[in-house]
Amino acid sequence: MSIKLLSVASEIYPLVKTGGLADVVGALPAALAPHGVEARSLVPGYPAVMARIGKGRRVHRYPDLFGTPAAILSAQADGLDLLVLDAPGIFARDGGLYGDAAGQDWSDNALRFAALSRAGADIAEGALKGWQPDIVHAHDWQAAMTAAYMRFGPAARVPRVVTIHNLAFQGRFPASLFPRLGLPPEAWGMDGVEYYGGIGFLKAGLVSADAITTVSPTYAREIRSPAEGMGLEGLLNGRADRLHGILNGIDGDIWNPATDDLLARRYSARALGGRAANRRALETRFGLDHDDAPIFIIVSRLTWQKGMDLMAGAVDRLVAGGGKLALLGSGDHALESAFLAARGRHPGRVGVEIGYDEPLSHLLQAGGDAILIPSRFEPCGLTQLYALRYGCVPVVARVGGLADTVIDANEAAVGAGVATGLLFAAGDAGALDAAIARTVQLHADRSLWQAMQRAGMRCDFSWSNSAARYAALYRALIAEPA
Repeated sequence: MSIKLLSVASEIYPLVKTGGLADVVGALPAALAPHGVEARSLVPGYPAVMARIGKGRRVHRYPDLFGTPAAILSAQADGLDLLVLDAPGIFARDGGLYGDAAGQDWSDNALRFAALSRAGADIAEGALKGWQPDIVHAHDWQAAMTAAYMRFGPAARVPRVVTIHNLAFQGRFPASLFPRLGLPPEAWGMDGVEYYGGIGFLKAGLVSADAITTVSPTYAREIRSPAEGMGLEGLLNGRADRLHGILNGIDGDIWNPATDDLLARRYSARALGGRAANRRALETRFGLDHDDAPIFIIVSRLTWQKGMDLMAGAVDRLVAGGGKLALLGSGDHALESAFLAARGRHPGRVGVEIGYDEPLSHLLQAGGDAILIPSRFEPCGLTQLYALRYGCVPVVARVGGLADTVIDANEAAVGAGVATGLLFAAGDAGALDAAIARTVQLHADRSLWQAMQRAGMRCDFSWSNSAARYAALYRALIAEPA
């Protein structure tokens, strides 16, 4: 039986992206297709999206959607079957998806993403002539209200899945907004949208979902604890039988060193020699000395969650211990300044580019020896999966999806030939320093290092297994009694 799936999300690769959410939402439809799932993705009509889809075909019209005219457009782009919420009054803006050029959240984000969710629920209710989904899958707080609108409306019979990509972002707003959301009075309360006296978009989605997924098995366990539950651990423990940890995958066509046109030279696990040209290109791009010292790379948001404050404090010791660093990222201005200052202190040993550059991230993975990911928490992580695919050894904190995907180079794993990286205690500066020192030592043994690279490159983190789990979950929910 073919399943018609509506996916609702605030971003989708390659049309528009701020992080891993977009990668997942963009890759999942193609991965689900072999499992009999036909996916359509509802996304906001940001300027970048509208430019990619052209005119589109109007399939539903709103004279007034939270104060602005809007329409749902049907379009295809980059192999994706799209439904686009064309609402220029709330989405046609310069700046970022969620905030202005200065980094301040848009003041009307609550209504912007309530509108996206309302449109998702309307589609579930049959707003589109000739197409209605069998199941709806909403991603993160920006789309989670889809489940609440469905639960308190005519689409309550259509199964609802909500995926937590990062529990730290919950979409919390003042209670005074409730009358504007268009929900019935019974939606206000602990079993609805109310959350600590205000409104919680993610909370409303989680309490309204038929199934909750998150992006790794370890993270699914971590968020049930007070330390990682961020105020929602009680709800998640109460719904533990509906909580599933399904590891993210990566697009093996986009991330494949044997076919990647963004590299200085392509290579494979059997022919690692091609990495040398990428290493030289990386050294040149970041102004690093051309020598045999291990190159550590970072491709990350520069935030406390990502452990970048610990990393900023470790740079001098990394250089003193014999390593070099190439960093691509942006975020906290104080951390940006700290890394730029480290570049000034260590010319030829530290290179920094502030911002995000997708092609450059490919070169970093192909030319770097080891990627540093010292996150305090990490739901899944994709950069370590890209690194494994490219023979760039992950050096990661033992949390979330990092713990699920990297095999530490302890004596037993090295002896068995299965080690793929190094793990260390999260949030511990001393543990980070020790992991860096251990990496430098392992890198000096070329045969051992190449064995680790090849072991990582043999790992299968494609979407195949995860997509099969999603498809099985969808079928189980559809088969449940109404």
